[in-house]
This record gives sequence, C-alpha cells and structure tokens, in this order.
Amino acid sequence: MISALPFGSCGAKIDIKIVMSGHSKWSQIKRQKGVTDARRGQLFTKLAREIIVAVRQGGANLESNFQLRLAVQKARDNNMPLENIERAIKRGSGEAGEAALIEMKLEGYGPSGIAVLVEALTDNRNRTIQDVRRLFTRHGSNLGESGCVSWLFESRGVITVESNASDAEEIALRAIDAGAEDVKTEKDYVEIYTQPQDLEKVRKVIEEKEHVISAELSLTPQTTVLLEENKTVQALNFLDELEGLDDVQRVFSNIDFSEATLEKLCSRT
Repeated sequence: MISALPFGSCGAKIDIKIVMSGHSKWSQIKRQKGVTDARRGQLFTKLAREIIVAVRQGGANLESNFQLRLAVQKARDNNMPLENIERAIKRGSGEAGEAALIEMKLEGYGPSGIAVLVEALTDNRNRTIQDVRRLFTRHGSNLGESGCVSWLFESRGVITVESNASDAEEIALRAIDAGAEDVKTEKDYVEIYTQPQDLEKVRKVIEEKEHVISAELSLTPQTTVLLEENKTVQALNFLDELEGLDDVQRVFSNIDFSEATLEKLCSRT
C-alpha cells in the first residue's frame, strides 16, 4: 500500500510501503508457467472477442473508443498478430459474419469459501452457465446468485511493469506522480493500480522509461482470504480450470496466500 504527500517547496517526504496481494501472486505463478501453444490459440480467440464486442459497443475508431483502445493494446501486449487484430475489428464492424456474443458475469464461492467472479463472452448462454456450474460442483463449490460476491470487487486499472528490486521504488514514485493510487511489487515486476479513467495516462508516463508487460481494467478484491498451502493449490487449480473454459474471458477472486507458499508453487513450475 502506498501513502504519499504531495511535493512542495520544502520537498515533502514520500513514505512508501510496498506489499504484494493474492492477485499479484497468482499473476506471478501464471507468468512463470508461461503459455502453451494450445493456450495461446485460446487466448487469441478471447482477445479477438473482446475487440469484437468493443467495436460493436463503441465503433471501430480507436481515438473515440476507449474500450477498443484497451482491447487492442491488450492484444498487442500478448503478441497477438496484427492481422488477427485487424480481422477482429472488421468482424465487429459487421464486415464479416459473426454470431452475436452475449456478455455475462457469473459469481459464487470457490474452494475454502473464496469469492469468485467470472466474466464470459458467449453465443450460448445456457451452455456457458452449465460449463461454469459443472466446474463449481466438481470442486465442491457453489455458483451463486447475481450480486452475491461482486460487491467485494472494485474496478481499477492495473499496469504490470517489468522491474527489479533496485528500481521498484523509482517506478512507484513515478507512478504516484502520474496519478496512480497504489503500487504492489515483487522481485521481477511491479503492479500499479489506478482509477479506471487514469489507466491510459499513467501507462503513457511509465512506458516512457519502463517495459510495460500489460495494462488493463480489472476487478480487484477489497478484502482477501488467506489460505494455507494445500488449500491454495486446490483453489488455484479450480481458478485455472475456469480460465480454461472457451467462453470464459477472465476470472477474479479474493484468494491470498503466504510468501512461503508462493515460493513453493513457483518452484514447481
């Protein structure tokens, strides 16, 4: 968590305390595991769907469509080929046939009672609900009613920056000065949190000197549930399976676990 005093003529002191959340730890594990060719193809499909929906909602003009700019930038951050991006924009514009996609949010309680929120894009609502419900049931969990856990999450911009311990504080200071609300860090990267409307502005400042791994609007938990190692493994396996469903775009949870558990899990990747 970061608290900061504005710079003044007397050179006000900035006090920084950097911590890492469960969101960061889960991201760290996934980043170390990498992406298989099969998962990469699935990822490109999901990124294309985000672009299609953004075009249909706000048009194909990048300058005037904030959601489209974010979707295209996310695709570029994940090394999606330019022709794939252009094809998705054309499909969203109606230049190519495409079944109507429905945006869905499903939520419930996963293993050990963690809150889970699933964002999906689908052409078959019933199929998606059945697939998600099946995974919840298989893991001894419960798919809940709309709103049962969404109140635990807030929309924020999340920027992930490549870094090391020596430059983390400098990145944090620059992020705060650019309008960031919070910074969380680990030895290989820094996560910067912003208000949704400030995401692009802060990213532009940071990428002038640093390598930005990703920048997107995300849902972050206001409170977390700390799990021991064996329960963490069960919960992460469940979340990973949810993300593997074709219709699921993103999965959010309020899981947290210790640094010792993080080290063990990363050593297995």
